Amino acid sequence: MTDLLEVQELCIEYASPRGVVRAADRVSFTIGKGEIFGLAGESGCGKSTTAFGICRLLRHPAKVTGGSVKLDGTELTSLTDEQFDRLRWSKMSIVLQSAMNNLNPVLRIRDQLIDAIVAHEPSAQAEAGQRAAALMKLVDLPADRLDSYPHELSGGMRQRVVIAMAMALKPSLVIMDEPTTALDVVVQNGIIRKILELQRTFGFSVLFITHDLPLMLEMCDRIGIMYAGRLVEVASRSQLLKEPRHPYTQGLLNSFPSLSGPRTRLTGIPGSPPDLIRPPAGCKFEPRCAHASPHCRSREPEMQADAQGQIACYLYSKEGVYDEVSASSERSR
Repeated sequence: MTDLLEVQELCIEYASPRGVVRAADRVSFTIGKGEIFGLAGESGCGKSTTAFGICRLLRHPAKVTGGSVKLDGTELTSLTDEQFDRLRWSKMSIVLQSAMNNLNPVLRIRDQLIDAIVAHEPSAQAEAGQRAAALMKLVDLPADRLDSYPHELSGGMRQRVVIAMAMALKPSLVIMDEPTTALDVVVQNGIIRKILELQRTFGFSVLFITHDLPLMLEMCDRIGIMYAGRLVEVASRSQLLKEPRHPYTQGLLNSFPSLSGPRTRLTGIPGSPPDLIRPPAGCKFEPRCAHASPHCRSREPEMQADAQGQIACYLYSKEGVYDEVSASSERSR
């Protein structure tokens, strides 16, 4: 599969009165053409910050401090603001959470869709109205809703409008940041089905961001698990369903009840994420990990690739010095 998006060693920091917070710490992943790639993790782990860094939507005091982002071979970090504005929405678009906050409350839906089209294709002014109606049909909304204001639509309808807006110029990559947040499960299911239908129809790639790991396991081809600003595991959906390896990934999966099979006690993950202003010297998950050893406190594990995916954990390290960690893990089971 040819890579569409390549993120390498992306670092994003927030300045605060207490010090610098590295919210994205050397984040690296790729998304193939036509692939749905998920980013999962607890709130505050850096998922949305990473997406905003890719789209260049970060606001002060956040800034990208290092790394590379390539979209279809184009290095995005070297583009001027004007060049990036031409690329945004035509090559890459984003669907943000809380659709009510992302639509202008004093403009009709028609005007907002037309503005999105004409802003990037001034020559399309004459046909923009017809294209807006086609976009509404694309997301299963009646054309007469073009004359509605956002407050006249339900939450699910507003989210469909935002998805339609993201599809207006047929981008090759659509970033979806919690697109079903605050929607009930029935509406959520409809939104997810529509996203998958559109993706199959147009073949665009998706960066899907959520803390809902079971939902991600239903729709994503590959999944990256983030913790405290870092990717700790990247694997296929089938691999995570069959054998999640990182202790944090295992903890996330054990935090959700199963809808089928025998009832089991949910264990959850003890403790809280670390303070990123003064993070632990070693593995950031070590204070919460049942398999931690003294080695985990001294140096942070690097991401390593193998036949099952990518993993940043000394339990699976290729370095012989860490064999004791595996032995300690076996003794604790």
